[in-house]
Amino acid sequence: MKRLAILWGEQYLYHPTRIQKILSFLLLPFTLLYCLIAYIRYLRSRAKNFGIPVVSVGNLTVGGSGKTPLVMELSRHFKRPAIVLRGYGRQSRGMVVVKDRTILCDVVQSGDEAMLYAQSLPHAVVIVSEKRERAIAEALSMGCDMVLLDDGYGKHSIKKLNLIIHVKTPNTFCLPSGPYREKLWSRKNVVIVREEESFKRHVSITNPTETMVLVTAIARPERLDPYLPDVVEKVYFEDHHFFSEHELGEILKRHNATSLLVTRKDLVKMSSFKFNYSILELSLELDETLITTVKEYVYAKKD
Repeated sequence: MKRLAILWGEQYLYHPTRIQKILSFLLLPFTLLYCLIAYIRYLRSRAKNFGIPVVSVGNLTVGGSGKTPLVMELSRHFKRPAIVLRGYGRQSRGMVVVKDRTILCDVVQSGDEAMLYAQSLPHAVVIVSEKRERAIAEALSMGCDMVLLDDGYGKHSIKKLNLIIHVKTPNTFCLPSGPYREKLWSRKNVVIVREEESFKRHVSITNPTETMVLVTAIARPERLDPYLPDVVEKVYFEDHHFFSEHELGEILKRHNATSLLVTRKDLVKMSSFKFNYSILELSLELDETLITTVKEYVYAKKD
């Protein structure tokens, strides 16, 4: 039931039916109130310099946009970056240093995205915290040279460069009538990032098998469709879902599959289970202009 509700919500926000469009228009008074509150919050905020360059990577809409691979690729251009994120789905609270020189906790404490960063980026520090300001201060004390803030556009109290991934959607309203959490407010330091202009996506499959079933717990999983091979079924869970060994075994048995086709973000929550995995390897090739823009901002703030 929960999965059906999430799929209905994603359709409502990004590809609404006629009935959903009517509902969207009926909710417009609440959308105007939401936008007014968000704008007042922005006007009342004062951006603070934390003594370390901060680059935020995210999008204006709810749901996934591919920010994780973008953060990963940008981090490779710096010697000791810190990746700071809230840690959605984790079963811990407060600030947790997930990785310094080594990984310091498990995926239950870190959340799936933070653990993916920790396992994929040996040179990076990874910190999760509901209060991003505290995590940024910690990154400075740990000797990091810059911070990549995962999904931080709305953190108006932090002085930063905002990279906004453009998400195509015919619905341009703010919540609850549409998918936008905020709009591009004036005087924000923003760079719009577009696929095929700012980056190109590359997808390959490690360990492909004859009969694969896609199992994933990412937001807006239909984003994977253009890159999928033939699969016997697509099984979607809510974003950040923690899988159980039993449910994965049942999926394999039900579809008579030879392997589970998963993303790296999913795999960090499955690796303790002894199943055969085929892995969707997602990576980005960044445009030199984007790399230069980020480096110029970081090095200017350090001088």
